[in-house]
Amino acid sequence: MIAFEYVSDDAALADLVAHYQQSDILVLDTEFVRTRTYYANLGLIQAYDGKRLALIDPVSITDLSGFWQLLSNPNIVKLVHSCSEDLEVFAHYGQCQPTPLFDSQLAASVAGLGHGLGYAKLVEMCLDVSLDKGESRTDWLKRPLSDAQLQYAANDVYYLYQLYPILKQKLIEQQRLSWAEEESQRMTEGRLAEIDFDNAYLKVKNGFQLNQQQLAYLKVLSTWRLQKATHRNLALGFVVKDHGLIGLAKKQPKNMMELGKLADLTELEKRINGRDMLAVMQKADLDNLPELIDVLALQPGYKAGFKEIKARLLEICEAEQVPSELMAAKRHIHDYMNWHWNNKQGDSPLLLNGWRGKLAAPALLSLTF
Repeated sequence: MIAFEYVSDDAALADLVAHYQQSDILVLDTEFVRTRTYYANLGLIQAYDGKRLALIDPVSITDLSGFWQLLSNPNIVKLVHSCSEDLEVFAHYGQCQPTPLFDSQLAASVAGLGHGLGYAKLVEMCLDVSLDKGESRTDWLKRPLSDAQLQYAANDVYYLYQLYPILKQKLIEQQRLSWAEEESQRMTEGRLAEIDFDNAYLKVKNGFQLNQQQLAYLKVLSTWRLQKATHRNLALGFVVKDHGLIGLAKKQPKNMMELGKLADLTELEKRINGRDMLAVMQKADLDNLPELIDVLALQPGYKAGFKEIKARLLEICEAEQVPSELMAAKRHIHDYMNWHWNNKQGDSPLLLNGWRGKLAAPALLSLTF
């Protein structure tokens, strides 16, 4: 049994934060529920500095501001595992990001232990400990939490503290510690930016199929959907699905009778949001039409160029013993090609920066495609 303290009031949290402020390393994890909501509903925060392992109850505590401030302390390394969703939680509830950051999943990948390793697998590989993941799907908002739930939560930070020196030593021996730190810190970038309501339409699946007039309708509909989702804390798909927005933009119904005939919308979507969507579509700015969505993969020469870049990167990965998932991911190649075909204007792509740039830039810049 792992010893922990359950922190459920403001005074206990203040004492804990004062203690953690003197720490060099702080392991972090969160437990939350996210089924129909836009934002995760935070149920528990786990923290451990090697001395005090705390399970912090955000349902009971009224003021978490001291804890959020702790996460920005530059003198404390924040240790996490596969933290993308945790970072969303910190951004939404604390308007903060944990810096400096060290993600053990990324570190394991950089060190050559395997890409995308789960926490339990990594613990088993490095510490020869088998963890019970039986509570991974549980209601973290329900109170009281069971002993099994609490032990499960404590495990997630207790063993991660032990993993850190092992991973760090491997990276130092390979002269790649800075790589792992670079990858970890990049995960926090842009997470505190305000929600971009105006450009929500660019994230709608298959938006590239629409002409400019149709995009004008998609733009106002997507902005309305995102505003409603954030205001009511509903997942986007539980307001209206992407398929429904595309159908509305293409067919542009003028009244409830026409809207009722749309097969792209569910009956529930029509009944709850039909009139609102018709009203929103009246606001489409048809005098200032959006630009067509340019799909890079449809351009002539894309497939050949992609294949050539991918092959060159895989050669580098093999020679340098770098996981191909880190170096040759599709999105990285796509960004490089977009930059190259845009006359090398705008921000330099990731493949030309940091440790990737040191390995790949000479080879990539010599390519013509």
